[in-house]
Amino acid sequence: MPGQQAIEYCLSYINSESAHVPPPIQFGHEEQSRLTITISRQSGCGAREVADHLARYLQEQTSSTPRWTVFDHDLVEKVLEDHHLPSGLARHLAEDGVFDLLEALDELLGVHPSFWTFVQQTSATISRLAERGNAILIGRGAQVVTSGRGRVFHVRLVSSLVKRVEHIRRIRSIDKTEALAAVRREDRGRKRYLKKYFDKDIDDPLLYHLVVNTDFMSYERVARLIGEAALENFRVEQKVGRSL
Repeated sequence: MPGQQAIEYCLSYINSESAHVPPPIQFGHEEQSRLTITISRQSGCGAREVADHLARYLQEQTSSTPRWTVFDHDLVEKVLEDHHLPSGLARHLAEDGVFDLLEALDELLGVHPSFWTFVQQTSATISRLAERGNAILIGRGAQVVTSGRGRVFHVRLVSSLVKRVEHIRRIRSIDKTEALAAVRREDRGRKRYLKKYFDKDIDDPLLYHLVVNTDFMSYERVARLIGEAALENFRVEQKVGRSL
C-alpha cells in the first residue's frame, strides 16, 4: 500500500487539478504538453517501487507542476471521490477480485454502482488524469483506456516467479506458500480484468512501448530506463507533431 507521502502527493495533485490548469512542461526553451505513463505488471515484480523511483526521476528532469504522482491502489479512492461514492466501497473493488460473483450480487441486491459501471467510471478518471499529465497510472487497464492517445507511454513489468514470490513474501510478511498463492491469484485476476472488460490479453507485447524484466536491474535503474525512454519518445512525438 502507498505510504503517507504518496497519499499526500495524490492529494496535492488532486487539489492542484481542482484549483487551476498549470503551464505545460518545459524542455529547454520548448513548450511541451505533459506526459503520462501507464504501468502494467505481474504481481510481485516491484511495480510500486519502480513507479516511486520513476516519479522522482521525472520530477527532477521536468521540474513541473502538478508534481509527478503515482496512482495505484489510491486510484480507486480517486474514482470514488470523482463520482461521489462511499470510500468504503474500495475494499470490494480489487483489480484481481472475483468479478462474476460481484456482478451477480450487484444484480441480485441492486448494489450501486455495478462493477461494470465502476470500470467505466475508472476509465473516465484514467482518461482525465492522462489528459492532465504528470501521472503514473498502475493497472486498471490504463494501457488500453489511453491507447492511441498521444503523450502516453505504456510499460509492462515482468519478473521470474521465484523472485516475485520472494518479493511478496518479504513486503507482506507472509510465508512462501501464501505468497505463491497471492501471486497466482493476482496474476489471474488482472489477466481476467483486462480480458473481460477490454477484450485484451494483458501479456500482448504490442500493447506496450516497453517491456522490462525487473530481475536483472535494480528498481531505480529500471525506473531510469523507463524515464529516459518515455522522455525520448515524448520529444519525438512533439517534433513529429510540429512538422505536420
